[in-house]
This record gives sequence, structure tokens and C-alpha cells, in this order.
Amino acid sequence: MTARTSLTVVLAAGEGTRMRSSLPKVLHPVAGQPLLAHVLNAAASGEGSQLAVVIGPDHEAVAAEARRVRPDAQTFVQRERLGTAHAVLAAREAIARGADDLLIAFGDTPLISAETFARMRAPLRDGAALAVLGFHAADPTGYGRLVVENGKLVAIREQADASAEEREITLCNAGVMAFDGKKALAIIEKIGNANAKGEYYLTDAVGIVRELGLEAVVIETSEDEVRGINTKAQLAGAEAVMQARLRMQALEAGVTLIAPETVYLAADTKFGKDVTIEPFVVIGPGVSIDDGAVIHSFSHITQATIGKKVELGPYARLRPGTSLGDGVKIGNFVETKGSRLEAGVKVNHLSYVGDAHVGANSNLGAGTITCNYDGFLKHKTLIGEGAFIGTNTSLVAPVTIGKGAYIGSGSVITKDVPDDAMALERSEQSIREGGAARYRTAKLKEKAAKGK
Repeated sequence: MTARTSLTVVLAAGEGTRMRSSLPKVLHPVAGQPLLAHVLNAAASGEGSQLAVVIGPDHEAVAAEARRVRPDAQTFVQRERLGTAHAVLAAREAIARGADDLLIAFGDTPLISAETFARMRAPLRDGAALAVLGFHAADPTGYGRLVVENGKLVAIREQADASAEEREITLCNAGVMAFDGKKALAIIEKIGNANAKGEYYLTDAVGIVRELGLEAVVIETSEDEVRGINTKAQLAGAEAVMQARLRMQALEAGVTLIAPETVYLAADTKFGKDVTIEPFVVIGPGVSIDDGAVIHSFSHITQATIGKKVELGPYARLRPGTSLGDGVKIGNFVETKGSRLEAGVKVNHLSYVGDAHVGANSNLGAGTITCNYDGFLKHKTLIGEGAFIGTNTSLVAPVTIGKGAYIGSGSVITKDVPDDAMALERSEQSIREGGAARYRTAKLKEKAAKGK
């Protein structure tokens, strides 16, 4: 049997004025990703699947996010705000291509799942013209009620128009719909604007489907899954639901969370086996943590790769571009950024490693700083395999510390240090001489090995 084709139209033109923010509503984050990204990731993808995103005027940032998440996404602009059906028809060009299934979703419902989209398509395969997503609301006040007779949807009744009996219905309209794609355009184009606001409402499609003698059905889901975000309070509520999901997924995958409710994860966090996360850890987007790693309390990680059996923290911060090899130890109050630390490196206390490549089994003593910024540009620090950097050392980039080199405590290093050499330069002397650091090197590998 040939697979059915689909078009998902995501409505993302809202300004989000109730968010009290200059940022478009669908770009506000939940679990480290914009609301829109969650919806686009849940939408059907691959062969036979198309995606259209309807944006507002001057919302190039929304279009850019859509392309980042789904390079196949087409964007259409809704120039006037005349209701949901009007917004859908902004993508008329895409709809007219006649995919088998047309799904209408909203860019501010980050908790919706790919499984729900798939369930909504099933009745279309069996001959229904329209499937509407519904949920049983704990408090249905304000929601449109789904009026069902003999298993078929006969109407969506708004609160103001509902009878007393209909207001007792708890099955409510989530707004998400799936149409027979061959019939969708004809149905939506019949929607009028004979209402108080003079707008075109997608909910009127149910009545039109019935008038045409076609079938409309309801697909049910949980209230959490269809939470729409219009305020910062609702954003926080969605974050709480998403975090609960992510923590449960991590636990089921074998991650040890000592106090799950205190750990914050991103939607794209990847875990290996036997990972342990202590309380009060924040993991931002773009993080992978390999087998046996231990993340101690109060650590903050974003866009970083953590190797096998790494020990991190407490109070460590990994900024974007950090890569930790197997067995690396990053201790208290250590910050890294744009740096690769090879296997077995130790940075145990009070250090900053930025824009650096640190060779395997090197040791950076407490207070080591890679001085990567000269006030205008960032520069690279290269530290060779097995190097020992003494405490309170400043490495002024660009600089290379050779393999096996030994840097004495309190040094300010401004020139390259050869392999197996020893460098000693006191910071106070460097300051007296206006930062023109002097250092002397000698082949003292034998003495260093004897502890002299």
C-alpha cells in the first residue's frame, strides 16, 4: 500500500502581546528550545511530508527558526489578522498541491507529540473528512465544547453560544485539526465571517463538513499535551510539564537522578549508560553525556560534549564549545568555553579554560587562567600532552605550552614554552615591567622527575 502524503501547516503569526516581550511568542523557550521548534520536530517529516509555517509580517526571526529546525519548511506571511481560517489560507499555495492529509497545528503548543499527529491522520485513511483534537478539561470554562453524537462530531460550540446542557460537556476543542487533503481547500474556502468580529474561524469547518454529508470525528489527548502558551505564567506551566517528561525519560533510560525535581534538562539532552546527576544541575541545549559520567551538584552545562567517566563539579560551568575527553576531571568553580580537553586532563579548582586545546593527562593547577581576550580579539591557547601548569598561572594567548612542559606557580606566560621545558615567571614582576613578561626555560625534565 502506498504511504499517504501529508502537509502540516503550523500557525505561528501571533505577536504574543500578553507575553509582555518584544520576542515573538513562538520563539520563547521551553526546555532550551523555542516553542515553535517543539511543534516542528513533532510534525511529520521525510518522504511524502511537507511543512508550511504561517508567520506574521516582519517576523524573519520566526522564519529563520523554522528553517533551522526544518530546512524543508516553506513560510507564508499572514498580512492581516482575520481569524484562524484566514491564517490557514495564507498557505493556500501549499494546500492546493493536494497532499492526502492536511494537518493544522499551532506554533505555541510545545507539548504536542508526533504520535498524536499520527493518530489524527488515521481516521482520514478510513474515510473521514475531518478529525478534531479534543481533551477533557479539568475546568472547561472558556473552551469550545465538542458536541458528539453516535461517535461523530456534530459541532464545536463556543462558550458564549453553548446551552446550559452543552456547558456541562468537558470534552473541549484543542484547535488542532486534520483534513482530507483532497477536500480541505474547498471546505476551508466555504468558511464565512458572519460573526461579531468579522473573522474567519476554522471551527466552522465542522458545520461545513456536516452540510456536505461528510464525516467529522474527534481524537482525544491529554489536557497537558495541548497547552497553548499566551502568558509567561503559561510558559512556566509548560516548562514544568516538559521537565517532568524529560526527567521520567531519563530515569527510564537508566540515568540516576538523585533529586529529579531539582534537575533541569533540555529537550535534546543525550545520555549514555550509568550516568549520575546530583541535585541542582542545569543542562541547557546541545549537551551529550557519555557512559559513567558523574555531574555533581550546582553545575551548569550548555552545548558541550562530556566523555566517558568524566567527573564534573560541584559548581562547574561548561559553556558552548566545550569537549571533555574520557576520564577528565573538572572540579569546583571551574569554567570552560570553546575548549577541547583530551582524556585524563585534570582541572580541579578555581580555573578558567577558554579557547584552548589541552593535551591528554595534563594538569591545570588551581587558579589557572587562559587569557584568551586582548580587548579586541579572542586567541587560542595550546597545551601539550602531559603538561603541568602550576597554581595561579596566567597563560596569555596566543601561546603554546609544549608536551610535558612544567609551568611554575604564579607565572604569567606570554611566549611559547618548548616540549619538556620548565618556565617560571612571577606575575608581580610582570606587572612592574608593564606586562612585558620575561621567562627563562631550561631542559629540566630530569630534575622535575626527581622532584627538584
